[in-house]
Amino acid sequence: MIVFDLKCAHDHVFEVWFASSQAYEDQRARGLVACAFCGSTDVTKAVMAPRLNAKGNQRTALLSTPGEPEPAAPATPAVAVSNATPPPADVAKMRAVLSALAQAQAKALSQSTWVGGDFADRARAMHYGEEDHVPIHGQADPEEAAALIEEGVAVAPLPFPVIPPDAQN
Repeated sequence: MIVFDLKCAHDHVFEVWFASSQAYEDQRARGLVACAFCGSTDVTKAVMAPRLNAKGNQRTALLSTPGEPEPAAPATPAVAVSNATPPPADVAKMRAVLSALAQAQAKALSQSTWVGGDFADRARAMHYGEEDHVPIHGQADPEEAAALIEEGVAVAPLPFPVIPPDAQN
């Protein structure tokens, strides 16, 4: 995995993880990389602080003494994080984006049928022509969702949690 700081045409900077540098280039070329704040696909790599590591032979010399075993490498690499508060304008934009996304989900769900735990079976039946295609939403565990995707069934997770109709008060 590799992490990049990206910057959109509106000067929003955000962090994204990719499987490789080539994966970033491929996704960007297909217009799949978008700003987390405004949705712009006019995105480039932002300036990042370099990570400088000691050469392999120098690291060993610095960390161990002759005759002692080499120290084990850390299980997971360190990740830089920030708890800096974003500017108020960015917070307002993010709230507006989340609100619009929530409204879009609510509209889509109002035109869809809740099928609960039968989601995977119903989606699969529609995919294979055993049922008419109609908009549905429901629940599927991660293994079921992965199996549907592997079979080519068009499914996607909802961005916000949904309360099942029988659990609403």
